[in-house]
Amino acid sequence: MTAFFALATSLLWGLADFGGGLLTRRTPALTVVVVSQGIAATVLGAIVLATGGFGEAGPRLWFAFAAGLVGPVALFSFYKALALGPMGVVSPLATLSVAVPVSVGLFLGERPGLTQVAGIAVAVTGVVLAGGPQLKGAPVQRQAILLTLVAALGFGTVFALITEASTTVTGLFLALFVQRLTNVAAGGVALYASVRRGGGALPAGGFPWASLPALAFVGLADVAANGTYSVAAQHGPITVAAVLASLYPVVTALAARGFLRERLRGIQAAGAGLALVGTLLLATG
Repeated sequence: MTAFFALATSLLWGLADFGGGLLTRRTPALTVVVVSQGIAATVLGAIVLATGGFGEAGPRLWFAFAAGLVGPVALFSFYKALALGPMGVVSPLATLSVAVPVSVGLFLGERPGLTQVAGIAVAVTGVVLAGGPQLKGAPVQRQAILLTLVAALGFGTVFALITEASTTVTGLFLALFVQRLTNVAAGGVALYASVRRGGGALPAGGFPWASLPALAFVGLADVAANGTYSVAAQHGPITVAAVLASLYPVVTALAARGFLRERLRGIQAAGAGLALVGTLLLATG
């Protein structure tokens, strides 16, 4: 069950990142985040009402609130780092986020077996290589490295927090709803500040109504990924769930290959293969 839900997390996050990347080519990133998360919050609110999830309110929701505050900071730092580039360095570095939940799992007493340790090492190496690390070329700005590390720490922290936010299915819906509301509020404040500084909130042609289904998909895929990761981490070792869930860059690369006809570099193909081998080791360990 852990492997299934963690791999579902990678699939959903990978597709959400792919869709979000396409949308931000035409619409400001902050607007994409606020609108997509707003749609997700609306859907989750309806689910919580229908399932009576508000009765699950309790102290654990502070974990969801904290995840909602940390998430936008990590996302904005990541986008800024990608803008500074080069992406071939920024993207693989962001996979260091897996270190946070793995460390939490080890701290809580988890001790993966030898096969799982090998699987973790192979899978993480594969994910880094699948990002297409730039081994030579333009120098990397120190600010880009710092922002990427901030993003990685933030993403990993969200992994750890959302695991603690609920213990039941209805409680999980409520926790994700609180997280998304906090995301929208924090993203809205950042968007307002950006507009006040002269930044744009909409593309030249106005609000992209034709992109609304894609925005909804990005928001709902992201929230579903949070949910499947929470289930995976609660039903198995966090160390295994976190590594398998971190395979989403492979999904994004393959989606770009399939839909945009982008060619995978040799190092990316090798990384995807290693990630698959690491997945098999983790699943069978």
